[in-house]
Amino acid sequence: MTKIVNHWIGGKTVEGASGTYGPVTDPATGAVTTKVAFATVDEVDAAVAAAKDAFQTWGTSSLAKRTTILFKFRALLEANRDAIAELITAEHGKVHSDALGEVARGLEIVDLACGITVQLKGELSTEVASRVDVASIRQPLGVVAGITPFNFPAMVPMWMFPIAIATGNTFVLKPSEKDPSASIKIAELLAEAGLPDGVFNVVHGDKVAVDRLLEHPDVKAVSFVGSTPIARYIHTTASANGKRVQALGGAKNHMLVLPDADLDAAADAAVSAAYGSAGERCMAISAVVAVGSIGDTLVEKIRERAEKIKIGPGNDPASEMGPLITKVHRDKVASYVEGAAAEGCEVVLDGTGFTVDGFEDGHWIGISLLDKVPTTAKAYQDEIFGPVLTVLRVDSYDDGIALINASPFGNGTAIFTRDGGAARRFQLEVEAGMVGVNVPIPVPVGYHSFGGWKDSLFGDHHIYGNDGTHFYTRGKVVTTRWPDPADAPTGVDLGFPRNH
Repeated sequence: MTKIVNHWIGGKTVEGASGTYGPVTDPATGAVTTKVAFATVDEVDAAVAAAKDAFQTWGTSSLAKRTTILFKFRALLEANRDAIAELITAEHGKVHSDALGEVARGLEIVDLACGITVQLKGELSTEVASRVDVASIRQPLGVVAGITPFNFPAMVPMWMFPIAIATGNTFVLKPSEKDPSASIKIAELLAEAGLPDGVFNVVHGDKVAVDRLLEHPDVKAVSFVGSTPIARYIHTTASANGKRVQALGGAKNHMLVLPDADLDAAADAAVSAAYGSAGERCMAISAVVAVGSIGDTLVEKIRERAEKIKIGPGNDPASEMGPLITKVHRDKVASYVEGAAAEGCEVVLDGTGFTVDGFEDGHWIGISLLDKVPTTAKAYQDEIFGPVLTVLRVDSYDDGIALINASPFGNGTAIFTRDGGAARRFQLEVEAGMVGVNVPIPVPVGYHSFGGWKDSLFGDHHIYGNDGTHFYTRGKVVTTRWPDPADAPTGVDLGFPRNH
């Protein structure tokens, strides 16, 4: 019997009323295992209405109450991390250890939210004028929404809602329809932790649900992570409807390898960062830029390591890499490799013919490695979002930095070198929001913020960290004068107020 995933509205499961369902497949087998209900405009409105109603009390609840619930949620999340990881593997395909890592990174933001009291401390200046005090405070926005991608169905929502609800907002999540079950499990754990009904809601669906959230007058802010074209659309549409927006887009992350680098360490890092999670992550290294004469040696070291990666079902402990999310996506990724030679690339490894015995209908693709890739090749220009690593050759550091900065994307980047001066120049000169020095995937820890530059971010705020707190709150300045019993009446004064 096919499992059905419904909405979560007002603290309980709500069966889909549209009669429209999307298929959810097991990527390892290609079989449809689940149907997910697609929301109508009315169902989205119901979720927003539940959130708006809950905000009336949640927005004025004490910080102690909010953080107490979040601490309970954190304990439940820790206790259920294996169950959540199993749901992720079943619907996304990533190996279990990778899914557990995703939950762990989401827990970092829950930890941050548990300590939100420090982030929400205001400022006070006394005696700015005679018996006049000025205080700055931050208050929640109201109902906020999150629209999240398929590649991290637990972590990315946890980049958003813990800080949103800790700061007093209520939340409507529209997760990816490709792997929706983790979001419902999270909703159930929040309810078990004591979160009041309506503070956290989940609606599934497609463009109908997304567009309604973008235009709904009671939604005050929208957070998004996904591809650049959709991020641009989210930002433009939500902004036009008067909403605060943080929309994180796609990436083409470069790793610059200088001649003095430890090439074994660089090769290990390149393989890990390119092929982990089957390349389906926005912080994957997809372009290695080799400087000078090291190119041939580096490519050979990468090839040696890549060929040893064990590909198989995500629930097999021996597997290091799983399948891609859908057959359509698998075929799109393969097309970049199949057309690479005609565009001037040297195909070192071609994984397009790979399959797994006994799982022939799964969405399998093997490791691909392309060398001497020209910047005009589609495999370089596009975000492939699969296990395809391109290697480009340049003569100098200056050529490398110019190549990286010419990219329209600016999400993450890395440099591998033993030269501190070159590393310092790189972190100052490179046009990207997150930089690694001998670190291939520089995803910030929870108390720093995540976000890119250029076409990798639309909006003024990065996600989580201090930027997350500021995004989900707005500032207010209060100027106060209390009369002293000894004061004599001052009379009417139409002059400009003076501070001294």
